[in-house]
Amino acid sequence: MKYNFEDIVNRHNTNSLKWEPEILEEMFGEPQMLPFWVADMDFKTAQPIIDAVVKKALHGIYGYSIRPNSYYEAIIDWTKQYFGWEIKKEWIAYVPGVVPAINYAIQAFCEEGDKVLIQEPVYYPFAKSILNNERVVVSNDLYYNGEHYEIDFADFEEKARDPRIKIFIMSSPHNPISRVWTKEELIKIGRLCIDNEVLIVSDEIHNDLVFKGYKHTMFASISEEFAQHSITCTAPSKTFNLAGLQSSNIIIPNESIRERYAKILTQNNINMQNPLSISAVEAAYRHGRDWLDQLLDYLTINKQFMSTYLSQHLPDAKIIETQATYLAWVDLRAYEKNGKILEERIAKKGKVAFDGGTWFGENGNGFIRINFACPRQLLMKGLEGLCQALNQ
Repeated sequence: MKYNFEDIVNRHNTNSLKWEPEILEEMFGEPQMLPFWVADMDFKTAQPIIDAVVKKALHGIYGYSIRPNSYYEAIIDWTKQYFGWEIKKEWIAYVPGVVPAINYAIQAFCEEGDKVLIQEPVYYPFAKSILNNERVVVSNDLYYNGEHYEIDFADFEEKARDPRIKIFIMSSPHNPISRVWTKEELIKIGRLCIDNEVLIVSDEIHNDLVFKGYKHTMFASISEEFAQHSITCTAPSKTFNLAGLQSSNIIIPNESIRERYAKILTQNNINMQNPLSISAVEAAYRHGRDWLDQLLDYLTINKQFMSTYLSQHLPDAKIIETQATYLAWVDLRAYEKNGKILEERIAKKGKVAFDGGTWFGENGNGFIRINFACPRQLLMKGLEGLCQALNQ
């Protein structure tokens, strides 16, 4: 089936977090804006997923539901086929989303006052989750050399040696810098964490959204030792635009870690899943690949379009090479070094909503994150607004 990603779907008055004016006013101070911020796509999902959800909805009874064996088999087969990692049904825990899953890991494996390591600039719910659970945020800041980001391994080792560091939350592929970590980088990280008894919680929610020329390696697939010292978080939500259906796959090969984690889920009564979500997840992993391949082709062109447009109209902007995700990380410090002023200027003068770099940590100051998973016509309007704001 040929999909048309140029179609503009009207999301106004649909209770969309991304589009509703009251949310935009709360977040950006302007109710009428074009949104390119929160990471959901402005594309309809794959038709087989829509068909599965509609079929379930027409049944008319939405009672308590179980996950059938076929649900788990779809996740297992997808993981093996596309990442070469053979997982087992009993390793997979259901949690409504990756962010809740990270919170439960913090609760299960840290005490109040313990420290959790992250790599800023990074997805801002990481730090919020740590602070909300009264743990301490420690950042191994990623090093930006003016072109791309690298890991400061000397700093990572020094921080991992702190006995109060209990968990390292890894973003892989990394959000917002869109880096696909190499296998060699992952091995270095894994070795430092294991040698210092730091549990790796690997957020791999964007693992399917990798562009040609790059290969995502699932951290736990590298070795049995790495699998036994990690929790892997995946989900169909980013891949197939299913965030509102709230489903993630939390993969834990180590039995003792799995039991401690399950205890926290039981304490919070996390078990039942939305019946529409169950149908959607299975359909996505069984029948969504064709849609995903076409999506990646479209996103590749969007990425190129954005780069060309900014080079012509905002020549001092630097787009960090987008290796994965549909999120571009853009250096705008040539136009305004103060991140807060930059973000306000774009919102007020450009009437476009992007994630501000300051949201992702202090070293995100002067950057923005652009969600380019939208019809190209909308993307062009957003870029026009950005250029208008910064060229005045």
